[in-house]
Amino acid sequence: MRVLGISGSLRRGSHNTRLLRTAAEVLHPSVEFVLFEGLKHVPPYDEDDDRDPVPEGARRLREAIAEADAVLIATPEYNSSLPGQLKNALDWASRPFPDNVLRNKPVAVIGASTGMFGAVWAQAEARKVLGATGARVVDVELPVAGAEEAFDGDRLADEELHRRLAEIMAELVSEAERSVRPQLVAAA
Repeated sequence: MRVLGISGSLRRGSHNTRLLRTAAEVLHPSVEFVLFEGLKHVPPYDEDDDRDPVPEGARRLREAIAEADAVLIATPEYNSSLPGQLKNALDWASRPFPDNVLRNKPVAVIGASTGMFGAVWAQAEARKVLGATGARVVDVELPVAGAEEAFDGDRLADEELHRRLAEIMAELVSEAERSVRPQLVAAA
């Protein structure tokens, strides 16, 4: 079982990348967590460039999603919405429609921000976009507000938030396992 983490922040000291690393810590050891670190290299989506071969950054993104059993996105909130580079990456991943790499892929969205709302609007926007791509969106959110003080080592400082993160990860993995089981039965 492989979960791919995508941070919507390009910043080196990103709170959302830290949130993904915290999410990896609450997973069962049998689940592999892979952090996609190429978001900065995904070029602006242009249908003229969406031909074989697609640009390297877009190809790596699509391959990483295709190889994962589930995807966890952690997004900051920029101007009450998604960061442009994250939306751009979802646009690349959504093509070709309807047979894109997100189609029927279990995806959950969480987020952290320095403000008091924990990126709730950005999380809702991401779930809306993912639903339009055909992803199986796990209907959860985890608003981590006041991100500068939200972490205590590799944990969330707020025990309730940390417990909720563990529940979200268990739900995402469970959703992915439901996808994998039918494939295993069909192969037998």
